Amino acid sequence: MFDDVARRYDLMNDLMTFGQVRFWRKAVIDAIAPKPGERILDLAAGTGTSSEPLAKAGAIAFPTDLSLGMLSEGRRRFPDLRFAAGDALALPFADDSFDAVTISYGLRNVQDTRAGLAELLRVTKPGGRIVVCEFSTPVWTPFRATYRWYMHHVMPRFRAVSSNAPAYDYLVESILAWPGQQELADMMWQTGWQRVQWKNLTGGIVAMHRGWAK
Repeated sequence: MFDDVARRYDLMNDLMTFGQVRFWRKAVIDAIAPKPGERILDLAAGTGTSSEPLAKAGAIAFPTDLSLGMLSEGRRRFPDLRFAAGDALALPFADDSFDAVTISYGLRNVQDTRAGLAELLRVTKPGGRIVVCEFSTPVWTPFRATYRWYMHHVMPRFRAVSSNAPAYDYLVESILAWPGQQELADMMWQTGWQRVQWKNLTGGIVAMHRGWAK
């Protein structure tokens, strides 16, 4: 599914979020706080748009994705990045490989969320950090109702300009079925991440969770 939307994926993200995705991406980079020489895994990196700022900050970024179509498009756009094909449930990296790991808008696509979080912990060095950015639950009730109306009535219209219309049906379904902020924090804690905290972005449309490895 993601292979088919790779070429226009970033453009569609901009359109569907009215450009908010750029603000969210910057917030993730600020939360990761990459340092020169650090090894950082960017899982579900897609075309590498989220990895490029990590590399620009001097970190050694490893954009990793299951979709070969996304990776192909990413290598075309950012030939200097270290793209890798990898399954979130069986990452092709050794234990304690990374100073930081991050995944944005991809954790809800992992078949077993807890197993995916545990696998990210496995490849993180002791004291290393995780930043998860994912669509979540708006915290203000009237805004939540408006958001759900948008998801049900406006988002489906993007099917007309999509290269894979069913992909955007799945997008709506997966976002609305995703657990809330506290539930995801609990899952992170249960899989071994420490000092888990979260920050709501754009009223909770997106939530950014952060934690540390022992």
